[in-house]
Amino acid sequence: MSNSQGTSLDERDAVLEIGTEELPARLFPELISIMAESADRLLQEERVEYSSVRAYATPRRLVLYIKEVAPLGRPLVREVRGPTYGVAFDSAGKPTRAAIGFAHAQGVDVSDLIIKEEAKGKFVYAISRVPGPEAGSALKDVFTRFIRGLSFERAMRWGDGGFRFVRPIRWLLALLGGDIIDIEINDIKGDRSTSGHRFLTSGMIEVPRAEDYFDILEEAYCVVDQDKRRSIVEKGIRELAEGVGGQVAEDERLLTELTYLAEHPAPLAGGFDPDLLTLPKEVIVTSMKVHQRFFPIEDREGALLPVFAAVRDGLDTRIDAVRKGYERVLSARLKDAKFFYEEDTKSQLETYVPGLKGIVFHEGLGTVLEKTCRIVALGEAVADRLGYHDDTKAKVKRAAQLCKADLITNMVREFPELQGVMGREYALLAGENEHTARAIFEHYLPRFRGDVLPESPAGVILALADKIDTVAGFFGIGIIPSGSEDPYALRRSISGIVSILHEREVHLPVSWLATKAVSLLETQGALTRSSKETVDDILDGLGQRARSSLIDRGIRYDLVDAAMAIGFDDVPDTYKRAEALQEASVTKEFVLACTGYTRASRLAGSIDHGAVDPSLLSEPAEKTLFDALCMAEESIRIMLREKDYSGILKALSELAEPIDVFFEDVLVMAEDENVRRNRLALLARIPSLVRAVADLGKVVEKAV
Repeated sequence: MSNSQGTSLDERDAVLEIGTEELPARLFPELISIMAESADRLLQEERVEYSSVRAYATPRRLVLYIKEVAPLGRPLVREVRGPTYGVAFDSAGKPTRAAIGFAHAQGVDVSDLIIKEEAKGKFVYAISRVPGPEAGSALKDVFTRFIRGLSFERAMRWGDGGFRFVRPIRWLLALLGGDIIDIEINDIKGDRSTSGHRFLTSGMIEVPRAEDYFDILEEAYCVVDQDKRRSIVEKGIRELAEGVGGQVAEDERLLTELTYLAEHPAPLAGGFDPDLLTLPKEVIVTSMKVHQRFFPIEDREGALLPVFAAVRDGLDTRIDAVRKGYERVLSARLKDAKFFYEEDTKSQLETYVPGLKGIVFHEGLGTVLEKTCRIVALGEAVADRLGYHDDTKAKVKRAAQLCKADLITNMVREFPELQGVMGREYALLAGENEHTARAIFEHYLPRFRGDVLPESPAGVILALADKIDTVAGFFGIGIIPSGSEDPYALRRSISGIVSILHEREVHLPVSWLATKAVSLLETQGALTRSSKETVDDILDGLGQRARSSLIDRGIRYDLVDAAMAIGFDDVPDTYKRAEALQEASVTKEFVLACTGYTRASRLAGSIDHGAVDPSLLSEPAEKTLFDALCMAEESIRIMLREKDYSGILKALSELAEPIDVFFEDVLVMAEDENVRRNRLALLARIPSLVRAVADLGKVVEKAV
């Protein structure tokens, strides 16, 4: 809980530093957020008064810094209800044994008991005030719980204890002002000692006070604040690029990684032989970013320059020697790439296809050549189902035949990240159609969260075919993601399918797609489970992903469930219906209509009550509702053809008043059987109006 009392001279900062062996940079962005949230929660639970808490990380340390910690924590006021007034006090107003015993049990004097008037009468209350905890004692508990509470997907155990952490802990710094917080984890005690930069300092360094922590670490060549390190990297590489008349090819992931790989970042520029620019751009960029963690530098038109920006973890002294080392390593890699490229292009791309029979996709699912044959069949079936002409079908088939061929090439064997990219390049060099070449690349998309999606019709079709074949194959042999276990990235494939169907507005029934993919595997004899079980599990996985995606877009969970309750076979249509529900849900009329829908559904049930007989309508309210329904049904039929779901829900909302009046004025369960059946038939027409949009019975948040 933040201190709202203002700054006091007695307030001191506190710091916890967990010194470790080298930590994986990929953990930090999420871990820092988790650390801050965990620390804030624990500080509140231990009633520590402070102004702010922040988490920091470098390659060798995790840090919590708490500002303005008050000497004493927040006092705890406890209010306990005791016996009734009549039991606690006699007729003369003197405390009885019950009152005396209650006061003693609560640790207060009987004269301090108070009386409160409540709906059920007067009761005796004991109010006790527990002083706030001493800051050092509370922080000891906070720090200990914090360290032990951090969990990691993969943790290590070292020494004789059973404690696990992401990497072995080598030291603990724990200070409140100038006082050491007495913590101990796995035989390592909290102290005031820390370690500076691994290569630029030696031995341990003492920190006199928590308030000196950042300055002392910076003097030891360690910039603890990741935001400051990021700024150094970002500013440095930008200035280097501008110095050669270029611009940095932005890459948020690489920038974040470099921020967490260096404790004392020092940006520098290097270059390479301009003759190597004859390589495809993606080859050079991959060599720089993925293998060397260098930033490519481009001219204003986006063409690569023979220059790169890098980040050294150290000083800017002897920078020329470091630059030459970086240039030598990159040059060697690019020369290797050039050799592979020249060797690969001596043969046409299609000549590599037979070699795919030598690559096992999975021992239970055959070779990559067999997978390619399934993709060809799936691609043709999808193109036909979507009604594409022969020209597009031919492009799909040709691209499918060649889509995995580059896996055999030297370049992709050396640079696996370039699969698909080199397939496109080699296809173009071999004289293949540009659309075919593009589809070869696009069939891998999206490769990761936030990646671009395929755009060409052939690319969309092949991406769907490849991903559904992968999912169907593994589900068909019983390998299904569970919990955090997903070794074959099947969730990514499922997410890709849903994203492509939605974003590219592909109206392809997912039940048909899953069934088709499973049938091809069944024909191959690859399944170890029944085809029905496999299809059901695939649809369940796709449905879960679609639901999560819709909720992530800010649509209420109950509205998502309402839209999906009538099916999600057409994914873009499902998204459109859910979005229409979200838009309509903010109106009072929609809320009333949902209430009416629910009442009508419950009364009418699922029994067929037959057609409404207008001659049996006697009450004005039921005649009005009948007329309103007839008008709405006609307009809704037109809107359904146009998939105007917002219009349908608006039409339903306009029925809210006649439905409400009907329930107020009409006795549905009339004694006359014919009248009762007729009224139930009338009510049954209400849910049938929106059955093509949603099951409004799933809507639970009905208050506007």
